[in-house]
Amino acid sequence: MPLKKICALLLLLAGLPLHAENWPRFRGPTGQGISNEKGVPTSWGTDSNVVWKTAIQGDGWSSPVVWGSRVFLTSATEKGKRCHVLALEKNTGNILWDKQVFEQEPARKEDKNSYATPTPCTDGERLYAVFGDGSVVALTMDGSIVWTNREAKFYSRHGLGASPIVYDGLVIMPYDGSNKVGEAGKYPQVTSEERLGWQIPWDKSFIVGLDAKTGTRVWTAKRGMSRIAHVTPNILQADGGAQLISCAGDAVQGFNPKTGERIWTVYSQGEGVTPSFAMGDGLIFTSSGFEKTTLRTVKVGGKGDVTQSHVAWEQRKGAPTQSSLLYVKPYLYSVTDGGIANCYKAETGDVVYQERIGGTFCASPVYADGNIYFLSEQGDTTVVKAGPEFKGISKNSIGERCQASMAISDRAIYIRSDKHLFRMGK
Repeated sequence: MPLKKICALLLLLAGLPLHAENWPRFRGPTGQGISNEKGVPTSWGTDSNVVWKTAIQGDGWSSPVVWGSRVFLTSATEKGKRCHVLALEKNTGNILWDKQVFEQEPARKEDKNSYATPTPCTDGERLYAVFGDGSVVALTMDGSIVWTNREAKFYSRHGLGASPIVYDGLVIMPYDGSNKVGEAGKYPQVTSEERLGWQIPWDKSFIVGLDAKTGTRVWTAKRGMSRIAHVTPNILQADGGAQLISCAGDAVQGFNPKTGERIWTVYSQGEGVTPSFAMGDGLIFTSSGFEKTTLRTVKVGGKGDVTQSHVAWEQRKGAPTQSSLLYVKPYLYSVTDGGIANCYKAETGDVVYQERIGGTFCASPVYADGNIYFLSEQGDTTVVKAGPEFKGISKNSIGERCQASMAISDRAIYIRSDKHLFRMGK
């Protein structure tokens, strides 16, 4: 080959990633909405930078996950009765398989929730998915069912919103529900029994650790007194080893991920907690949900009830009740339900800026290549530069309703709407 062609080929290869980063669970590789990809698009529209758009049957607000050449997500059809797991080819958007894994009896939920809201997760060997009644299924990457576990008979007035994680051979899933008494009426026409676990703390919430190979329950973790929540747990690697961090209504807690033993707890008033937390530099950044919604930051470490000793700071300005928090050192970011983007000093909680970006928000922000992406329910993505000054880059619309959080892989962004799954990129 002539030298000139060799040089041109080397320059081309130098601009390509060695391999695409997988997005294996809710909020990506670390569970915190952070991507290491470069060259991620910052502009698109209904007819520009759309690599493909695939219609998805049924309803579901689970986020897409990406592993290798495939994109996975879940859906529920027949008004939530039939539960499906789907795989799409990453480059074309073609549906490779659509597996009905079981049927469930749809129960009460909030209008913004769905019967397929938990985002699936994968370890590269199997895919693990959870649906509205708490049932769990494991599948091969080709769509064959390996096992199901339907032991947890879950009910919540809100429905199920938390997502599972897979860690060290275990599938870990929280069940922070409320008491079911017949067909629960609408607030405020409810009985005291129906308020248990929702407005009145109870001790029935739990977390399970299932053997990823067999689906057998290995341990059950007990919270103590808590209330409804939809927070996806995460693993904290600290000096003392790994801890499972999990939040619920009234509680921020750390557990032993091998045994489910509760190590510490912090009281954090609030119910219906939806935002997933962020972590970094010895701090856990949380939002307390409804009732005195507060950003509450907890110091890592301690044993027992450490409410008095391990709350680093609190801040009520800009605290979200739905979108998760985003930590990009040294700043913490949030977006309120009503479309106010916020930046804080992560060490102290001091407000750096508050800017209205418009829209309403359920999806959690993501970070890639120096930029933060805020996706609104209206399908508009506001892209801003990460840093202490609000610097808007672009605003991009797909014109469809969006509540699921974005996924990023292979220099592309995957967005789920109420009708389609999109891949945005060049």
